[in-house]
Amino acid sequence: MPLEWVPVSDRPDLLADPVAKAVASLGVPPRVAEIDPGLADTAAFCERYGVEMEDSANCVIVSARRGGETRYAAVMVLATMRADVNGVVRRHLDARKASFAPQAEAVELTGMEYGGITPIGLPDGWPVLVDENVIRRPFVVIGSGVRRSKLALSGEALVAATRGEVLALTM
Repeated sequence: MPLEWVPVSDRPDLLADPVAKAVASLGVPPRVAEIDPGLADTAAFCERYGVEMEDSANCVIVSARRGGETRYAAVMVLATMRADVNGVVRRHLDARKASFAPQAEAVELTGMEYGGITPIGLPDGWPVLVDENVIRRPFVVIGSGVRRSKLALSGEALVAATRGEVLALTM
């Protein structure tokens, strides 16, 4: 079953509320495709819908702590790579400790579903760190804030849409 990519304005029902609000202000909004929510996890999604893993980017929410203060950031890496959370990400966020945010915390803070969290529509002030390999992709599939759909845009458009910082984030 091929994906049917349509303008997000045609299917706002396929977006989490914070994502829908954020894409409304983008100059070039991404496209959206409905998927089986049971196949939202990257490997299952790519296999079922024929999307290359190199064309899929994962968003992980990182919790960074220093001196009793906790800050959050989104980290975007290609599905074929792993983010260096305890090295590059931790140092960039000037944290003593950085780790993946607990699932329930990430869901509550973002207003998005686990397995669909995306860097578009995150709370104000959260940095979005984008691995340099993502920006090189002419087409990248990311979450939509819900498990029943995916967004697609170029790596450059992703950085522009999120005001992301491009770094060498992978190990």
